[in-house]
Amino acid sequence: MTSLSAFNKFTDTLQEQDQLMPLLFVGHGSPMNGIENNPFSRKWSEMAKSMPVPKAVLVISAHWLTKGTKVTAMDFPKTIHDFGGFPDELFKVQYPAPGNPALAEETVSMVSSTHVGLDHDWGLDHGAWTVVRHMYPEANIPVLQFSIDYTKDAAYHFALAKELYALRKKGVLIIGSGNMVHNLRMVAWDKLNAENYGYDWAIQMNNKFKELISNESFDKLIKYQALGPEAMLAIPTPDHYWPLIYTLALKGPKEEAEFFNDKLVGGSLTMTSVRWG
Repeated sequence: MTSLSAFNKFTDTLQEQDQLMPLLFVGHGSPMNGIENNPFSRKWSEMAKSMPVPKAVLVISAHWLTKGTKVTAMDFPKTIHDFGGFPDELFKVQYPAPGNPALAEETVSMVSSTHVGLDHDWGLDHGAWTVVRHMYPEANIPVLQFSIDYTKDAAYHFALAKELYALRKKGVLIIGSGNMVHNLRMVAWDKLNAENYGYDWAIQMNNKFKELISNESFDKLIKYQALGPEAMLAIPTPDHYWPLIYTLALKGPKEEAEFFNDKLVGGSLTMTSVRWG
């Protein structure tokens, strides 16, 4: 396996940088966004062009839930088509970005609160590649994934994420990929093409989440169950919400939230995304 010193050399020039690498929470939405040229995918591309080129990308995706915590550590992660019922065109997509085993080792070394396993089986799921392929279409930047331990709560994930903060000083772009409001059971399928259509509770929670993020009321976002019945409709399961918790923990002390792709889809989903830095 590549030595830890190899990654340290890889990032030596960025370890003392004054500015942190920007940080993103991305509402990834439908896998079709991975191949469509639409306002969401165009914004992902624009976002990449507006920031420094990262040394690597680390994605915390709603679609890699594990017992315990892992980080991908292979040289070339496979493209995972973890969905069904979509056109063949989507299943044919390959995103051949390299991995970086040395960065995986570096990431493991940063976390002291729990054991982080080096994973050689996963790859890049659609929470990662559908977004990153629009940002870096040449697939020439290493991409890794960091799993979410489904046995733990939001407070645990917030504390764990803080241990990854130093990666931002090394030029690593960290992306949390999920959706703030994500209730597939209540999707209005006949309204999917309607512009910014949302149920009242979804609109309410989208605005509430943005308010709490802007005000840095992170404790309330961690304890989202106390935000009322609308919050439980927005977050019937926490898988797509946890990536937001990771990014909240990773923001810098003077960074303000910048919202983008702030749209509702199908009544019960939001694409609302956040950039810091």
